[in-house]
Amino acid sequence: MTIEAGQSLTGQPTTARQAGARRPLGEGLAALGRAGRAALLATGRQPVPDALEPLVRVHRDHHPAADLALLARAYRLAEASHRGQKRKSGEPYITHPLAVTMILAQLGAGTTTLVASLLHDTVEDTELTLDQVGEGFGPEVAYLVDGVTKLEKVDFGAAAEAETFRKMLVATGDDVRVMVIKLADRLHNMRTIRHMKPASRVRIAKVTRDVLIPLAERLGIQVLKAELEDIVFATLHPEEHARTRALMAGHEDEPDALLEPFARQLARQLAEAGVAAEVTVRPRHCVSLHRVLIRRGAVTGRDGRPQGPQPADFGRLLVVVEENADCYAVLGELHTCWTPLPGEFKDFVAAPKFNLYQSLHTAVALERGAVVEVLVRTRRMHEVAQTGVVALGDPTRTAAAPDADELDRTDPARPGWLSRLLEWQQETPDPDAFWSALTADLAGDREITVVTEGGETLQLRAGATCVDAAYLLGEETGHRCIGARVNGRLTALSTALRDGDVLAVLTEPLGAGSAPPSGPSPQWLEFARTPAARLAIERWLADHPAGPPVVRTGPSPDPAPAPRRAAERRSAPVEVAGRPGASVRLARCCTPVPPDAVTGYPIRGGAVAVHRTGCPAGERMRADGRAELEVRWTPQDEPVAGHRVTLDAEALNRPRLLADLTAAISAEGVGIVSAEVEPPQQLRVRHRYTVELPEPGALPGLMRAMMRVSGVYDVSRPQALAGGAAGRPGPKRG
Repeated sequence: MTIEAGQSLTGQPTTARQAGARRPLGEGLAALGRAGRAALLATGRQPVPDALEPLVRVHRDHHPAADLALLARAYRLAEASHRGQKRKSGEPYITHPLAVTMILAQLGAGTTTLVASLLHDTVEDTELTLDQVGEGFGPEVAYLVDGVTKLEKVDFGAAAEAETFRKMLVATGDDVRVMVIKLADRLHNMRTIRHMKPASRVRIAKVTRDVLIPLAERLGIQVLKAELEDIVFATLHPEEHARTRALMAGHEDEPDALLEPFARQLARQLAEAGVAAEVTVRPRHCVSLHRVLIRRGAVTGRDGRPQGPQPADFGRLLVVVEENADCYAVLGELHTCWTPLPGEFKDFVAAPKFNLYQSLHTAVALERGAVVEVLVRTRRMHEVAQTGVVALGDPTRTAAAPDADELDRTDPARPGWLSRLLEWQQETPDPDAFWSALTADLAGDREITVVTEGGETLQLRAGATCVDAAYLLGEETGHRCIGARVNGRLTALSTALRDGDVLAVLTEPLGAGSAPPSGPSPQWLEFARTPAARLAIERWLADHPAGPPVVRTGPSPDPAPAPRRAAERRSAPVEVAGRPGASVRLARCCTPVPPDAVTGYPIRGGAVAVHRTGCPAGERMRADGRAELEVRWTPQDEPVAGHRVTLDAEALNRPRLLADLTAAISAEGVGIVSAEVEPPQQLRVRHRYTVELPEPGALPGLMRAMMRVSGVYDVSRPQALAGGAAGRPGPKRG
């Protein structure tokens, strides 16, 4: 149903596909069969054979100036080459290239693509050679035909399918039309899959599900992807498909009491607001409805039972306007007149998806609690949303066109995801490893955008971690990575990134005289999600086999001072109010030094323990009933040495870190009494040093010197050691 609001829209009329037809592609098997028989019977030399007439009518709608003579010549060559061949359905083989070409014509593909489609099986299944195709139709058509030609099992054995896909992907890297033809070819084969043996049906459906459908999604060809999904669903899960189709049929037999009335109401509202728009009810296809029903089943109703399907589950509203600004005008009317649902609004107009998709998504609540999803887009956005890269035209011309549409925001000749795929496939010569990596990479059905602090935009698959981002920036960057900062905060390398995160990859120094990178650890493989990162890590680990573990004790360059005899020890520079001459002991848990705020507590033997104010150990003494004593630092004519301080240094783990820290401490003239290193946790490590200061005023300079050591991001003084015991690591901080 299409309802016009306001003045009529200019441009091409809305097609059946745009109006939500359930069978957007193809003329049907019967029509194609008739076309094939007509092709076999055609003996004349008409400019356009009768079998091509349906295809030509569709092609002219998109390309009025198309070279029909070239199409006719390609058809005659294909028909003559395939003459006598039959499909498993018993139909003449020529019906297959005709059907594939019709699919492409309906998508709006150019004449060159249609010519290659008519000839796409000739080199593989007939005596025609690739050189003959090139001589007759040019190198561009020959390249496309070669790209979709399968490799022979005689030459590649069990690896033929994987290597064929590798070959197609490499060819797609130079011209996306190779994969577009392959997808149309697979769609027609899936439409006729019932003629295959049961085992072959399952195998082909699984490959389609795992590889072809994700590729259709990435190329943005939604109408093709939707039909492939439905056929795969019917092949692999016939019972669930039958139940879902029965629900759809029952809904179609009943009057629409929700979506159509709301569409009319919204159209009137937009007309009153002066917004020219077409409001369309778009039914969901079978798999889409099945997914909604699965989510619906997880939600319980007021009676505590899972909810059944609701009228709004069977479709969505599509509002098509002319200008970008009109999209937001429609959104304003929707959110003003109806209640928007929090969290349901998504702006893919300002931030398009990785597959060119642009739309505004929202959901509004109607009376009686019904929720309706609404999509808003321009006519051009709708065309791209339906047919993806095909809508961009010939990639060899569009990419270089000076007046290319800025809304496309992509290189149609090589999308970002394809460039990354082509990079890592070169590193996987083994066909099984390539196939596993390919299906794993395509399993993530969406991508996220991450921005580096330097302003570089990174496209990553959903679920990617900081390690994946580091290797996307370059293999050398990945090998030298020692940590990451996300949205201004240090985080573990295993952290999964989210759409819109701001990332900084922290690396070891690189330059003249710098040490070789410490490289990744085997643990990184556990949280690397992209094939490129995993392959780079595996390659490093293979080239750098782990040797025997090295325990770095990191002795201080200057040996710690020998313990002083009791006779040589002097009293701490602290006096206790009301207890002149009292023995004073500085607490080892918080190691107070001037000018720290301190508090005293009486202990055995008449001595006074001095703790930093707020020290947990001191607070426990006060809670146990110990009296708080007023203490203060006494001024000294000369600096008093011998103040011991405990410092925690938190850092990103790397080789030589302990040696560099002890060297920095020694350079400040500070002796190290003890040093402890906790086991690293996801590349983060804590060092604890107890040092003896030459004077209290040396502490700030010492902490600054430790902070200057590469990889150290925090130096602090612990309030108390775990459990109040001296010499044990304190509680970990996240």
